[in-house]
Amino acid sequence: MSRANDEKRWAIISLASVPLIMTLGNSMLIPILPLMEKKLDITTLQSSYIITVYSVVAIIFIPIAGYLSDRWGRKKILVPALIITGIGGLIAGLASWLMENPYYIILAGRVLQGLGASGAMPIVLPLVGDMFRRDDEASETLGIIETSNTVGKVLSPILGAGLTAIIWFLPFFSIPVFSAISVLMIIFMIKTNKEKREEPMPFKKYWQLIKEVFREHKRWLVAVFIIGAILMFILFGFLFYLSSILEDKFNIDGIKKGLLLAIPLLALSIASYVTGKRIKGNLVVMKWVSFIGIVLAGFSVAVISFMDHFIYLLIIFLVCGTGIGMALPCLDSLITESIEKTVRGAVTSIYSSMRFIGVAAGPPVIALLMKGNIIWIVAILTIFAIGAGFLAFRNIQPEE
Repeated sequence: MSRANDEKRWAIISLASVPLIMTLGNSMLIPILPLMEKKLDITTLQSSYIITVYSVVAIIFIPIAGYLSDRWGRKKILVPALIITGIGGLIAGLASWLMENPYYIILAGRVLQGLGASGAMPIVLPLVGDMFRRDDEASETLGIIETSNTVGKVLSPILGAGLTAIIWFLPFFSIPVFSAISVLMIIFMIKTNKEKREEPMPFKKYWQLIKEVFREHKRWLVAVFIIGAILMFILFGFLFYLSSILEDKFNIDGIKKGLLLAIPLLALSIASYVTGKRIKGNLVVMKWVSFIGIVLAGFSVAVISFMDHFIYLLIIFLVCGTGIGMALPCLDSLITESIEKTVRGAVTSIYSSMRFIGVAAGPPVIALLMKGNIIWIVAILTIFAIGAGFLAFRNIQPEE
């Protein structure tokens, strides 16, 4: 029994390493973009492409990776995806080190990282559903996965600033190291079902099954997709706003800024972990915990403008992070525990694509709104939060 528990523990750690690395691979670069602009002699818009190309490529290829994982198996997609991610980081790092004008090669490396991300993080969710048959085990593991994702966000600004203090392009070289560790863990620690696999399903039949799933679950599935995108939009929009305000208005930057941003993100991480352990596969509880979490996030963004002090903003972001941390594991579990295994990869991949859309849209939208009155930021984020809350309350009906 002890050996079985140890194997299960290491399997969960291996799975959790994937979202951690994917998050570090992108978020770690956000706080050091101003330095990259100086080192590469590029504009602010050009530096934003270093983040954008990663997300855009991932959005495009995630559904394809989901289909291939349903057809060929999760590990057969996950391991090559992590290797591609590492190669992308290596290319960007070598270009920064050895080339005089490395910008476009760095972008090419980031495209490869995005391609790897499309076949990594989205595959983890259906793989959890495949490995853990009991709903309570799956829910708890998904909570750990979301926690790992958030821990990556917590560590990113601190790790990025620390590595850059040594050599400015060192964050690129950290990606192949992290990816290699995760690849070895996935290969040796994840044991998939050894039963004889059936012949790959013809695409026409596969597509028909997906359409049947959406026909049966359209109401709540579409709601979960939209809510996931909105929560990521609010999270990354708020994070971008807070990061900018701390540096531009309060002159807080570097590792100190990273540590301050880590406080509310740590609250998000703890909320994800606790929620994953408590919901125990109960779909009705998932609905109401999601709704309460969205209400908390909506309340926090609605009161951003009440006080102009960075401590107040950190507290508000802490409340926002807690709410989002409550909702995300529930949304993950609603999908992975309600969808047939044969098409689970495709459905969870669409969900992941929607989340990436929120990640990609949040910072640039908030950047544009910051040029005007803060009321516009408050209004947009609050309206989106109200929309997400309405969808959770009205459309997520697990008892149906």
